[in-house]
Amino acid sequence: MSSTPRPTLGLAAQLTRRRPIDVPLSDGSQPALRRSLGLWQLTMISIGATLGTGVFVVLGTAVPMAGPAVWIAFIVAGFTAMLSALSYAEMAGSVPVSGSSYSYAYATLGEGLAWVCGWCLILEYAVSVAAVAVGAGEYVNDALGVFGLELPRELVAGPDAGGIVNLPAAALVLIAMFLLVRGTSESITVNTIMVVLKIATMLLFIVIAFTAFRAGNLEPLAPMGTAGIAAAASRLFFSYIGFDAASTAGEEALNPRRDLPRAILLSLGIVTVIYILVAIAALGAHPWTEFTENGPTLAAILDEITHTPWITLVMAIGAVIAIASVVLTVLYGQTRILMSMSRDGMVPRVFQRISAKSHTPVAGTLIIGIAVAITAALIPLGELADATSIGTLFAFALVNLAVIYLRRTRPTAPRAFRVPLYPVVPILGFVCCVGLMVSLGSNTWIVFVIWMVIGVIWYLVYSRSHSVVGALSAEEYDRAHEAGLAHAARQAELQGEGDGEAQAASQPQPQPQPQAQAQAQAQGERHGESDPRA
Repeated sequence: MSSTPRPTLGLAAQLTRRRPIDVPLSDGSQPALRRSLGLWQLTMISIGATLGTGVFVVLGTAVPMAGPAVWIAFIVAGFTAMLSALSYAEMAGSVPVSGSSYSYAYATLGEGLAWVCGWCLILEYAVSVAAVAVGAGEYVNDALGVFGLELPRELVAGPDAGGIVNLPAAALVLIAMFLLVRGTSESITVNTIMVVLKIATMLLFIVIAFTAFRAGNLEPLAPMGTAGIAAAASRLFFSYIGFDAASTAGEEALNPRRDLPRAILLSLGIVTVIYILVAIAALGAHPWTEFTENGPTLAAILDEITHTPWITLVMAIGAVIAIASVVLTVLYGQTRILMSMSRDGMVPRVFQRISAKSHTPVAGTLIIGIAVAITAALIPLGELADATSIGTLFAFALVNLAVIYLRRTRPTAPRAFRVPLYPVVPILGFVCCVGLMVSLGSNTWIVFVIWMVIGVIWYLVYSRSHSVVGALSAEEYDRAHEAGLAHAARQAELQGEGDGEAQAASQPQPQPQPQAQAQAQAQGERHGESDPRA
């Protein structure tokens, strides 16, 4: 039966067309990603992308804002992240595909908000990789200092920070890029080892720092008042953005509906506890008035306490490992998000090309890795961290809205996890995200607005005319939608029967639509809200 073409849609209908849930729309020309990640690996991805940034990279920039109350700012930022993490967990169990909040928004809120979300995720992931890598230079010098060596300032900081180029930052990004090109299994194995080492390093710091704890260092608790705590929390929210990295592995997880929600919540709980303990230990051992963007590092604090070179060396190496782990896993997430957006026609096809040998998006990884390495080498930390935070907060706010929308429109859909106290939690998560966005400075908002304007122009010029969903006919959209619902039901049945990871991995996926169908198929979705089938 031939498909029925639709008339050209107006911009409003294009913005509200939705992607069928749980069904691939690619032309099938690319090799599939391998399902090899269980709960342990997914949790390590999430911890790897999160743990370390808050204490090794941005602690020095947050303490001057909040004073000793920076540990309270960690709680505020962590609470906001937890509210959104609960929404992420429900969406990951309902829409278990690569693409994170971009895919969730596309399946619920429509193409317009999905594009905005994806554009924010590009800002979040790519810029956060660069921002985290920027902090590596000081710790490399801490490690070299044990042997009486030091890299010149010109090679460990960008132009705005008194140097020429941050070589350690660029090197970390390029190493992570080549590791990801080799394959997912190899990358995740290396990440798991690094996560274990960085947790051990932070526990070592906590134990030693508490031996020099002075209660007087925590007074006055909040010298800048609640405004300072709010400002610090907005900056520290950057430390929590990695928990959603596990949700980008939807196509490589053995049992995504079951394991993604668990990995997200488990990792965020572990990270929050460690961050708070490290912050209290650091502020108790060192006066808050001496914290600046350029120091002291945690390794320097331990050196003051112990005067033992090998402990300083261990801490400095652990910090570099922690930063490397964040760079690796966040860069991984960025490539998977761009792969999903490319499959949907939002960005060029080069980002969806999968290597038949490594089963990874090699071309996209190389493009992103090189671009991020250049950014990390030249741009200062503070500007990058705030730009990342505002993009992340916007994306998280949309996920909270997506949970509410999906609960209202598909109340009986299978869900591996349900947000508790619905709708209070997603509403509160949305409000907290908006509140932290408001606390960010005017320069950050200017950067964000400019980024959004560029994104709108890109969508109008490229994405809306290349949208795969926008090329589907009504019949083909219906078939894709029904196939997605059937697949979701099968996965829910497997979960209920407790078949576990092996059966989830072997369960057949809906067949990709042929290219001819894929072009016709997006036109039905183009009608979006105007068609009850959408």
